[in-house]
Amino acid sequence: MKLALGSDHGGFRMKEMIKAYLRTENIEFEDFGTADENAVDYPDFAEKVAEAVAGGLYDRGILICGTGIGIGIAANKVPGIRAALCHDVFSARASREHNNANILTMGERVIGPGLALEIVKTWLAAEFSGGRHACRVEKIAELERKYYK
Repeated sequence: MKLALGSDHGGFRMKEMIKAYLRTENIEFEDFGTADENAVDYPDFAEKVAEAVAGGLYDRGILICGTGIGIGIAANKVPGIRAALCHDVFSARASREHNNANILTMGERVIGPGLALEIVKTWLAAEFSGGRHACRVEKIAELERKYYK
């Protein structure tokens, strides 16, 4: 698996912690920024990661800002992206199994580091169930095609 990572200043420390975990697990990733805690605009990093995932250069992405909300909204503007805000393990698993989420978003100011790592582990391990969920994900793609002409 190859991951694209990104954050704004509000998610920088959590992104660095996740990078350390990924290194210990030998999971390949690229950090699309930001490089420190100086104030930046989250849409810039959401776009970089979302384009890399939508373009097939990376299998999945993880984006982090203060709440996980803004960075996820921005990422979901890129066709082909299904970014899911997850602040609990159940939602992380369901986002993959039911929605085939290809980007995980989290908020550093909302959850602690221990829970964040459990969410990442769960999200990375979960696979899309397909079946009855596949037609629903296809309907999401149809909405994209309808409105992104």
